[in-house]
Amino acid sequence: MQGVDINDKHIEVIVRQMLRKVRVEDAGDTDLLPGGLVDIFEFERENERVIAEGGMPAQAKRILLGITKASLATDSFLSAASFQETTRVLTEAAIKGKSDPLVGLKENVIIGKLIPAGTGMSRYRDIEIKVEGQSDDALQEQEESIELELPSESDLIEV
Repeated sequence: MQGVDINDKHIEVIVRQMLRKVRVEDAGDTDLLPGGLVDIFEFERENERVIAEGGMPAQAKRILLGITKASLATDSFLSAASFQETTRVLTEAAIKGKSDPLVGLKENVIIGKLIPAGTGMSRYRDIEIKVEGQSDDALQEQEESIELELPSESDLIEV
């Protein structure tokens, strides 16, 4: 593309986002509305629920959205607002009383939170590292030696 090499995995991610929505043709026994655009994962989840209950699943066709529409059709209104049509997206979110679950990278960066990747993932917070063969007593001694002494009130300087 225009003399720039792009790895295939990036194209795959973009195309996947563009093909993420389906148009419901027959709602069956689901709660979906005919003609509505629904996320493919939500559609499959709803069909699995209805089939488990012995009902008729919905029928739908995949829709190819343009890059702009695909970016605006995300679950996160903060992510959508950062792309295009910021005023419209934020106004619509306010009117509908939407809340953003802050799951993705972009929305967490926007509000200044740790991103849910690498050491920012919840499973990597508050972990303890224990050296093999090290006793709990030795670990306790290390923790005590690391603790800082706070100054007493008499050590404080009034300005």
